[in-house]
Amino acid sequence: MCAKDFRRNAWSALSGNWGTMVLITLIVALISGACGGAAIIGIGAIVMLLIGGPLGLGMAIANLRLIRRQGVEISNAFDGFKNFASAFLLYLLNGIFIALWSLLLVIPGIIKSYSYSMGVYILADNPSMDANSARKKSMEIMHGNKWRLFCLDLSFIGWYLLSILTFGILLLWVDPYHNAARAEFYENLVSGNRGDNVNTQDYTQHTESSNNGDSAFGSGYNGGNSAGTNSGSNVDPYPEFGDSAPQDDTITKDNGSSADGGEPPLNADDL
Repeated sequence: MCAKDFRRNAWSALSGNWGTMVLITLIVALISGACGGAAIIGIGAIVMLLIGGPLGLGMAIANLRLIRRQGVEISNAFDGFKNFASAFLLYLLNGIFIALWSLLLVIPGIIKSYSYSMGVYILADNPSMDANSARKKSMEIMHGNKWRLFCLDLSFIGWYLLSILTFGILLLWVDPYHNAARAEFYENLVSGNRGDNVNTQDYTQHTESSNNGDSAFGSGYNGGNSAGTNSGSNVDPYPEFGDSAPQDDTITKDNGSSADGGEPPLNADDL
């Protein structure tokens, strides 16, 4: 699949839901703007650090419900606060590691931001998963897919340039469109569908347990026994990726003489 396929399916999912998604975007933008305005006295920055993660998770939940045709409501934007601790820690960890990687002349930080980009969607589907595991799983499924997501983001540059001419008003429609396309990209990754067309009719391959009912949190969040979570077991919520997925983040290679069988002394899976 290419960028136009994700955009087409996102546009289709937004049909009949534009009003809700525009309101969600406006509400989140107003909250973020208020925190930014208060940042001059330090309070806003602290508040944004605390709520940035839950708001991001809420947006992910809303967009997953949108593209899965489960019905989306304005209240879904705040569902991330139901999993506050994990959402906050994921936001904090991503920010710290992206900042550290950015010290290596910015580009590595951009690459890592794409590696970690699916963590919030993974957490939405697996609320019992800890934040660091969600971050690492994102790195795993984004192996070989970072360029694809970059191309998808780049395909929206025309819309963002056009938004400048409308003094930013058009962003209320462009942002929901872009966010829905990113959610569609995630859905394509975890469903293993890399054909010419996305199958939008079912999504049961990985969502049969995580979408039990009308919530993107699914039974895992409501306390049920979900195979899509890591509560009390070692079951991999994404078995299709396996433990043998290639790692693209190794910083240095060992010469094979180490006591643990030639594992790299420093591997970015831990970063």
